Amino acid sequence: MPFASPRAPRAGRFLFATALALAAACNSTRVSRVDPNSVTDLSGRWNDADSRLVANALIQQSLDAPWARNYATANGGKQPTVIIGAFRNRSMEHIPVGTFTRDLEQAFVNSGTVQIVASKEERGDVRDERADQQQNAAADTRARLAREQGARYMLQGDVQTIEDSEGKEKIVYYQIDATLIDLESNAKVWLGQHKIKKFIERRGIGL
Repeated sequence: MPFASPRAPRAGRFLFATALALAAACNSTRVSRVDPNSVTDLSGRWNDADSRLVANALIQQSLDAPWARNYATANGGKQPTVIIGAFRNRSMEHIPVGTFTRDLEQAFVNSGTVQIVASKEERGDVRDERADQQQNAAADTRARLAREQGARYMLQGDVQTIEDSEGKEKIVYYQIDATLIDLESNAKVWLGQHKIKKFIERRGIGL
């Protein structure tokens, strides 16, 4: 019968523990908090900074155009009312257009120049609540029916991308087009556009 060394099990346990420690070190996660308003690019794809910066740029372009002033002049200084329509992602990249339209709404509201009305999806919940109030809320606190404010203009648009790559280098070009339409006449009262061009370089890992 061969002789079994008592060191063998201990050596095996040591190697196993070492392997676990190395695996834990390789799989460790480090998290740090950064300013949500900072511009951070990791992959080169569309990110929160792009969404925020483009929304602000488009709204500023829109407010620099005469349509809002013309409306206010023709309506006794009244602010125009806008609804944010669909912004379609026509690129091959996943772009969360919901976040982008929220950024547009925020930029418009913060400008103090226009009023934004609820979207089609939001109006359903609001109308359900208003209908419930007619049955269950005190009469002097009920929201009145048929008092919704209609939008005069709709803002809509799309996002397109063009990519060009060679080896470890890639150019990604984004073009965001926006159109403001008079809902009564279908007239396009403002056309806006913002472009982003990113150079992405993949660097190899070496000694």
